Amino acid sequence: MDLATSISETSIALKLFLNNKFTEAKERMEPHSLKSMYPALGYGTILYLQAVMTFDMTDIETAIQTIKKSVAVCNRFRRKTTVMGSFRKTLTKVSYNDLSEEEIHAEICYAECLLLRALLTFIQDENLISFVKGGLKIRECYKIYKECNKILKSRKWTDEEHRLHFESGVRMGVGAFNLMISLLPGKIMKLLEFVGFSGNKQLGLSELENGCKMQSSLRGPLCSIVLVAYHTVVTYVLGLGDGDIELASEILKPCLTNYPKGALFLFFAGRIEEVKGNIDEAIYKFEESIDSQSEWRQFHHLCFWELMWCHCFKGDWLLAMKYAERLCRESRWSKATYTYQKAAFLTMCDDQSEHTTAHVTYLFSEVPNLKQRIAGKSLPFEKFAVAKTLRYAEQKERLTLPALELIYVWNGFNIIGQKMSLLDPMLTVIEQTINDLQNKKDEYIYFYDDYGLALLLKGVCLYHRGQLFQANQCFIELISYEKQIKQDLYLIPYAHVEMARICLKNEEFEETKSILEKTKKSYKGYHLESRLHFRIHAIRLQLNAREKQDTPPPSTPTGSFSGSFDAGGEDTVS
Repeated sequence: MDLATSISETSIALKLFLNNKFTEAKERMEPHSLKSMYPALGYGTILYLQAVMTFDMTDIETAIQTIKKSVAVCNRFRRKTTVMGSFRKTLTKVSYNDLSEEEIHAEICYAECLLLRALLTFIQDENLISFVKGGLKIRECYKIYKECNKILKSRKWTDEEHRLHFESGVRMGVGAFNLMISLLPGKIMKLLEFVGFSGNKQLGLSELENGCKMQSSLRGPLCSIVLVAYHTVVTYVLGLGDGDIELASEILKPCLTNYPKGALFLFFAGRIEEVKGNIDEAIYKFEESIDSQSEWRQFHHLCFWELMWCHCFKGDWLLAMKYAERLCRESRWSKATYTYQKAAFLTMCDDQSEHTTAHVTYLFSEVPNLKQRIAGKSLPFEKFAVAKTLRYAEQKERLTLPALELIYVWNGFNIIGQKMSLLDPMLTVIEQTINDLQNKKDEYIYFYDDYGLALLLKGVCLYHRGQLFQANQCFIELISYEKQIKQDLYLIPYAHVEMARICLKNEEFEETKSILEKTKKSYKGYHLESRLHFRIHAIRLQLNAREKQDTPPPSTPTGSFSGSFDAGGEDTVS
């Protein structure tokens, strides 16, 4: 299969995949996957997606073995360099025109396969050696993208279509790398310093946007998926919900035109409505995504997760519990999380009969038994859930606002805050709880933990209502109880960061920096610490952007990312 046919066949398979014909796409790639680079990449990618969605170790092992073969296939098409050749290369300027088009495309296919292999390494094994191996593969992958960037700007192209496919691949790789690494807070970056590079958020966004404009290229739709996922999902899970929703909507339009029944694009359409606070419209889109295909039920789990939160935001706790139950039954990701969510939602239901209470007690008691270890570590949220279930038993079958606490730690208030019709009922429940706590103070073993949580939630609601002074007073009062709080130690650093958000909104930049620095230095070892570090990092990025608004940087050449790899040193993507 020559290069043009290889790209054409893979493009057809990608369209089948995005139109929900997953098995047909897989079967189209498999016969050529041991002979041709693009089918090898395509087949490996499909098995990779299947593995990460099922989280089944058999699927993961199958994907790893397939991608190993894909790496070997792509490597066969790469330019072979001897030791003397490598030495001469360092002494003379490389002429990329000497490389054939097959050799050039082999480089970028090899990099993508290597990246998939590295990502699977992290979830397959539990030891440090596997982590180091994965990191080294990512480093090699990065260096290949750096070289491909030079090829793109230096080579004289004879086939415009081949150049387009190659360029979209470079833009996707450079963009995704920069964006992914720019999101990592300092604590995590220290673990990855041996990889040797950092990320530039604006460069990453720019390159992916340019890649999105190449919809006729093989990787154009994939650039769209990465960018829309960043703006609608990643910024809400890891940061402050500051994604560009209007841009995401514009990027998604041609995708929905080309793939009107594509389950993934319908999911993102639902997600856009959800983060706008249009919950009923979001529910409709998620249900449409589910109805669009039944071949890969793993896609349904993405929608079940979002439908669960949509019904939470509406205060429909019973329906939210039903979706958590379906996830617990069908998904392999974290049964401890799903079980805790089921119990937390049930505690919010109006029906608190003896039967319901007994079922809630049973669910909470099951959570510790379901805790798992991945890559040698327990999931942070599972540890949090286990601690809460132990509290439930110790406090005579009582937890304070566990469902609203879940919404907070999963950053849901950034969505609820878009619509007062969603936020005000939550605030009413919180204020009623605060009154009950004050009236029955002697009945609570961990009064200040429970009261502190209610204060934190009230402050967050007031923040989204624009009542910044009153919100700040809630956080100040919570922090004053620091020595009385026994278990929920996470409340204090989280309250500090909420205060930093208020300072940022009031353009008190120095105070914002001071609070963030104090929080990072003064508080360690609390639940959900990594989540807060992501939020701190997101606030710092916003702070840097706000400070630069009045002092624009020196003008630099625009139009492409061509100089970006060279500007930051040998191993810096910036």
